[in-house]
Amino acid sequence: MNASVPIKHTQAESDLFDRFESAREALAGSVAVSALREAAVDQLRDRGLPHRRVEEYKYSDLRAFMKAAALLATAADLSRVQAILEDQDLFGGLERYRIVIANGSYLPTLSDVDALATEGVTVTNLNDALSGEHGAQLLAPPKSGQNDGVVALNTAFVQGGVIVDVAEGAAVSKPVELVQVAASSGAQATRIKVRAGAGASLHLLETFIGDTAEGEVNSVFDYDIADKAHLAATRLIVGNCDSARLLTTIATIGAEAEFRSLGFMAGPKFARNQQFINFVGENSEAKIYGVTMVGRDDLADQTLIVDHAVPHCNSREFFKTVLDGRAKGVYQGRINVAQHAQKSDGEMMTQALLLSEEAEMANKPELEIFADDVICAHGATSGQIDEDLLFYLRARGIPEAEAKTLLVLAFLSEAIEEYGEDDVTEGLEARVRDWLASH
Repeated sequence: MNASVPIKHTQAESDLFDRFESAREALAGSVAVSALREAAVDQLRDRGLPHRRVEEYKYSDLRAFMKAAALLATAADLSRVQAILEDQDLFGGLERYRIVIANGSYLPTLSDVDALATEGVTVTNLNDALSGEHGAQLLAPPKSGQNDGVVALNTAFVQGGVIVDVAEGAAVSKPVELVQVAASSGAQATRIKVRAGAGASLHLLETFIGDTAEGEVNSVFDYDIADKAHLAATRLIVGNCDSARLLTTIATIGAEAEFRSLGFMAGPKFARNQQFINFVGENSEAKIYGVTMVGRDDLADQTLIVDHAVPHCNSREFFKTVLDGRAKGVYQGRINVAQHAQKSDGEMMTQALLLSEEAEMANKPELEIFADDVICAHGATSGQIDEDLLFYLRARGIPEAEAKTLLVLAFLSEAIEEYGEDDVTEGLEARVRDWLASH
């Protein structure tokens, strides 16, 4: 008989368990939802926070990073939230609709609910749904992420969020920004459910702003993309902060549908953008892009799992990383092709540019193929700025610093422009320039 040896919990893990006990009564949900929360906490008790001995976290040890765990953020002051929204607008003059979440709670009074309704978009408070008959379905983890510690952490502590329903055939005329505001200190855990009806079209902007000095941000975005629907998701994880930013995408893609995403990361001390993409309908396509800039001694992790579970689907993954100082970048990508998923086509490429001798990049692209009639490939490169190109620019009178900026911008812009959402291209490239100017 083998007896399991209990792990010794860290201070942060003990803090998390205390947090759960103190917040248990305030966290929304039916009896079934409460049971899911308890199961998630039990998983954390049994396994601890994700650490380097967990294969998916080998290069990004969350357990070692988190020294303590702050309490959940309390209700936000509306005037404070409005001031932050005005002061920290990440998309400048871009015309868009807004859905506002502050300190983990949905704020309909600051959201464009009525305008969205005219476009066929309905926004529902997640907490209302969690207390209903089908609340547990909203928190149940996906098959590909059911053992993930970050998802378990979110399930246990999710404070609120929204359900965004896009009506069948609706083509939303402007991007929809789902902005999450930290209006005070404290941790935040949110769940966002987006249901794009058959033939619908939506561009979602996911931003995080505010006073983010203390407490991790853990947000799960669950996309249900119906047949012939199109969803683009642009995610910005920016701003200097010393706590963890943990973002998860769960995407289920129907038949003849398209999903495109761009994860843009620059600034947090510890950032992980993980995506679980699942094809459930034939003749669909997923295009996943990543742009990462890491400096100081920060860590940024882009992790991706694409499950080709049905035939005749295409996926393209293209990630670019720039590192400076003693920074560490991580790319982990895996394409799974099931035995019956014939005619699958998947390509994955990750490229890193190191601006200093001390920067480090961990590339781990993988293919797991059980079908025989497929086209699949992956590749990875890491290197420094091309000295010949730098000399060419300097020989034409361009100062060295500006020449390096041009070369790095060209390197990263390849992914931004291939992503193809023209509404945000200029703004994202401006953020690249700002980051380079500070490094």
